[in-house]
Amino acid sequence: MKKIYLIPVCLLITVYALAQQQIPLNERQHVDSLEKVLRSNGPDSAKANANFQLVEYWKFRDTVKSKTYLMRGKQLAAKYPYFKALAHFYEGQYYFNWNAAKAAAAFKKAEEAFSAFNTPKAHGRRAAAWFNYAIMNRETKGYEFITRIILEKVLPEAEKAGEKVMLAHFYTQLSTVLMNNYQFAKAATYNQKAIELLQTESPRSTNLLFAYLSGVSIYCYDGKPAKAKALLAKAKAIISAYPESVNYPLYYYNEALYYFTVKSFEQSLVSADKGIVLAKKYNQKQLHQQFLFRKYEVYGQQKAYAKARQILLDIAKDGTLMATANDKATIYAELSKTSKNLNDYKAAYFWMNKYQVLTDSIHKDQTALKINELETKYRTAENHQKIAALQAQNKQAALKARNEHLYNWLLAIGCLSLLITLGLVILNAKNNRKLAAQKEINYQQQLHELEQKQQLKVTKAMLDGEEHERERVARDLHDGLGGMLAGVKIGLSGWSNNNSDLSEDKDLNHIIGQLDSSVSELRRIARNLLPETLLKFGLEVALKDLCEFYMRDELHIDFQTFHIQKNIALSIQLNIYRIIQELISNAVKHAGASNIMLQCSQNDGVFFVTFEDDGCGFDTAMLENKKGMGLDNLKNRITFLNGRFELKSVIGEGTTINIELNTNVDG
Repeated sequence: MKKIYLIPVCLLITVYALAQQQIPLNERQHVDSLEKVLRSNGPDSAKANANFQLVEYWKFRDTVKSKTYLMRGKQLAAKYPYFKALAHFYEGQYYFNWNAAKAAAAFKKAEEAFSAFNTPKAHGRRAAAWFNYAIMNRETKGYEFITRIILEKVLPEAEKAGEKVMLAHFYTQLSTVLMNNYQFAKAATYNQKAIELLQTESPRSTNLLFAYLSGVSIYCYDGKPAKAKALLAKAKAIISAYPESVNYPLYYYNEALYYFTVKSFEQSLVSADKGIVLAKKYNQKQLHQQFLFRKYEVYGQQKAYAKARQILLDIAKDGTLMATANDKATIYAELSKTSKNLNDYKAAYFWMNKYQVLTDSIHKDQTALKINELETKYRTAENHQKIAALQAQNKQAALKARNEHLYNWLLAIGCLSLLITLGLVILNAKNNRKLAAQKEINYQQQLHELEQKQQLKVTKAMLDGEEHERERVARDLHDGLGGMLAGVKIGLSGWSNNNSDLSEDKDLNHIIGQLDSSVSELRRIARNLLPETLLKFGLEVALKDLCEFYMRDELHIDFQTFHIQKNIALSIQLNIYRIIQELISNAVKHAGASNIMLQCSQNDGVFFVTFEDDGCGFDTAMLENKKGMGLDNLKNRITFLNGRFELKSVIGEGTTINIELNTNVDG
């Protein structure tokens, strides 16, 4: 529960975190050196490059100066093909902060132009162009597009460039994308790879500062403040020497985030206020709004709801943090929650309606699943490349063996000793070919294992998505519609009591009775969707409660348990509960059973389920050609738990089902 209050703001941080400028921390010295180049008698290519770097330096501070340097750089680059390509890239940098469409078009032109140059520097620039192009399309194409571009375009080009610092930079950017899709473990892995490279290759650099601050965000959102504190201290050690750095607001943002995570709310407000001043100074609109959202969260924790709501209204009016449906939905949900805390139910209802309209079109789980699939494809492609390399080695070894064999025949006369030696060489070559073939088989097996693991991830994501949706619907029914129906009933009852001539009205009492039955039925449905007994008392009590729920005069359920352990992981317990729930439901709906016997037992890590009913039975051969959501869900859950499923049924004699499940699966 400690991470829930941190998650909404995670949706709002991507653009600025991915748009950080690659400018040395000693910015004044950097600018002075570029101006010195422009005043010198050096070649036009050097002056063009200096102008372009000043475009990036001024793009947030002063767009007029940025454009001036862009036009000068274009003029100087006109006779140099490579620098003409560079001009497209920095045109994108100029538009970066205020016209995403023009910036995207410029970066795409730059990528196409750099493809004509097969040099490490060109590959590096092409990687940067691809990355910025993806960021500029975030609002229209989403995180899945950004992830695919990074894995399929950016990282391969960065590797061709041969620059470890650049590769580390893009690892940091990939970790930010994963963080914004709640993939905290993977985000931390890629960010740590970046830190390890940069600590060796570029200590005390801007890139290392970004990697440290990215790690602070990841560990704060993942509820690991101790790790975040260590990285924040390292970031401060780097940036404290450069008090005028444009990256200081980002440091204060992460400092405020850390203090918020450890519930030092007053210190969080101090850091946020420092960051707001600097964000205004450097024209960092995105980050300025993010600081306001951070203050909103602090006020919410302090129960200063009036201040909190006013900040949210200001954020909504500004619009910077509402560029995507996810971000907008987050703001609407927080406005509804804060209005409710202020007892302004009319406003809470208004903002909740706007939130509901947006959330119906958002499929966040699908995006996370696609990102996992893309990462797996990227790793699989690397293994395919290794297999291709081994195949090439096999061909070279075979050709070498044939040439040596021919040469051996030409020198065979009088060279018996040499022939024996060459025979040994041929034998060695054959052994090498066998070894290479065996390596290829091993790589094929690894690919197969990767595919199986990916399929397991897909199954887990489907089951998690189903449970999350059940939970959402149950809570919405119980807290939303249930509360409204209960309110209507109370209102009618009160009205009838206040009007004595209506208190005995049969139709009105009948309506109140119907409302009472509707509330009970709605809560029954919500309870069935979200087994709170399981969450509070464990699997054995929940299964007993489930059996009692289904029992009635015409149906008896004999429930027996043996040695069920209480330390089974909650996700495993929930899957076992759903399996048994599906068995009972099928027996009630389709078998017409009068008696059901359910036995559940456990032996170490194996959970056994025996289910028997005296229903009508059925022909099991029909299952081969018949599919249904209930049967498919049952098989998916059993497969996910590495289980075994045995079904026996005779028409007119009932059905027997035996299931074995593994409780040690990583669920």
